Amino acid sequence: MGYLRNPEIKKDIFLHVLLFAVCAAAAPSVFTAVLCAAYTAAHFFITYKRYAKIKLICKDIDSIINGSYSINLDKYKEGELAVLSDQVYKVLSRLSEARDMLKKDKNYLADSMADISHQLRTPLTSINILISTLSEHDISDERKLEIIRDIKKKLSQIEWLIDALLKISKLDAKTVTFKNDKIPLSDIVNSAYDLIAVPMELKKQTFCYEGGKETVTGDILWLTEAFSNIFKNCMEHTPEGGSITVTQSDTSLYTEMIISDSGEGFDESDIPHLFERFYKGKNSSEGSFGIGLSLSRMILSEHNATIKAENCSGGARFIIKFYKQII
Repeated sequence: MGYLRNPEIKKDIFLHVLLFAVCAAAAPSVFTAVLCAAYTAAHFFITYKRYAKIKLICKDIDSIINGSYSINLDKYKEGELAVLSDQVYKVLSRLSEARDMLKKDKNYLADSMADISHQLRTPLTSINILISTLSEHDISDERKLEIIRDIKKKLSQIEWLIDALLKISKLDAKTVTFKNDKIPLSDIVNSAYDLIAVPMELKKQTFCYEGGKETVTGDILWLTEAFSNIFKNCMEHTPEGGSITVTQSDTSLYTEMIISDSGEGFDESDIPHLFERFYKGKNSSEGSFGIGLSLSRMILSEHNATIKAENCSGGARFIIKFYKQII
């Protein structure tokens, strides 16, 4: 009944009745009547099938809109409406993919916000406790100075976290324009070491660098950030009096750097997850946020480099390869 209520079908019926009447008046015969009836029946049968296909396409579009991602192209064969159905389903496929990506991005954003909130809450809670202690009347001047130092340390951690998160967000959004300067690796290593030289000296750790004349193409500021995070990780997991060693070598395919420490090494179960954002291993330090190594890998990836971590005899090491061609 829905088919007959279609205004276009009503017009079609009217035209065919008119055509039948004209043909009957012009050449009245049984043959003319049968021929007109056969033509009308064939026409309306084909039209019905065409509208059935359109109805099926509309039903599938409605399913997509209501959240059903199942798309079956096999039921549309060559013939009338094939081109239309093909184009419609191309659009639906892309909409479905876009919806999936949007859902993943939404979940990822929610998880990231939860992680960031957790990371900020820990030092802020510590600061609140320290401030409460500082407000006590019977506290000594020496204790006050110690608390103020702790507060400054916690604030520095928060500042570093916010700075690192801003850098990660820029890399995620692809809004960073990297320089393509030819840089000696020794300059990058020395710049990164300068950022951790003081805390290493306080821990009486030694930094051994066997440099060479190898160069890479990239942005020295971002590469310094990547290497300083790796050096910082090594320093935090190396005991007092320990050492960090950096060596480099060159092949026809890549320039390799190996950064090793004399610390406790990685827990084997942590190695596959070390470069995941907000992941903190079993041996992570107290002030760790779990984003330094993730940021380093993102920066190195933008410079056509790879990084992996592994245990070695007497500690842990990071192996970085700067490839000379796009991989």
